[in-house]
Amino acid sequence: MEQHRARMRQKLLKSPDSLADHEILEVALFLALPRRDTKPVAYRLIARFGSLAAAISAPAGDIAAVEGMGEASAAALKIVQVAAQRLTRAEVVDRPVLSNWEALMGYLNAVMAREKIEQVRILYLDSRNRLIADEAQTRGTVNHTPVYPREVMKRALELQASALIISHNHPSGDPEPSRDDVAMTETIVGAARVLSIAVHDHVIVGNGRYFSFRREGLLG
Repeated sequence: MEQHRARMRQKLLKSPDSLADHEILEVALFLALPRRDTKPVAYRLIARFGSLAAAISAPAGDIAAVEGMGEASAAALKIVQVAAQRLTRAEVVDRPVLSNWEALMGYLNAVMAREKIEQVRILYLDSRNRLIADEAQTRGTVNHTPVYPREVMKRALELQASALIISHNHPSGDPEPSRDDVAMTETIVGAARVLSIAVHDHVIVGNGRYFSFRREGLLG
């Protein structure tokens, strides 16, 4: 087993792009399961969740419940997810967000696309459209999240934000907006206009797809 682990480590260091999804999971579990063959566990994770991305973004309890896993090994996979999110966030921090749109979409997709319930995030921007803060405002159900425009505006004033971007996910994977999504956007845009705060977009994230209110002419 140790020879196999050594080969996998060398493969990771020399040609990481050649690693299959289950092999990445194998290596990620080496430290958490030091005396066990992690290959069958990795295959079980892929069978249970369908892909590497789905496995590391699944709820920790669901990961730990897979045969051969546990709290420590679930934590080993969750740290991979956290690291991936931090890396994508680094691509948008301290840079004008509007000129780095693809990186922003990559970050929002990494953070929200595979969430099982809806959440609304507000990206607060300075006068140069650089990210000041990215905050989850509320978490709801599988198809609805309440949003409180007064709280969004209060936070914008606290941060001295000049603009913001609204984003939320659709766990169904379909990013098309609902009537409630449109109404919520209109309310926030109206409240922001009173305070001279620009709303650059409302982005709905599905599974690998997104819907931009600005692109579709729905910001008013």
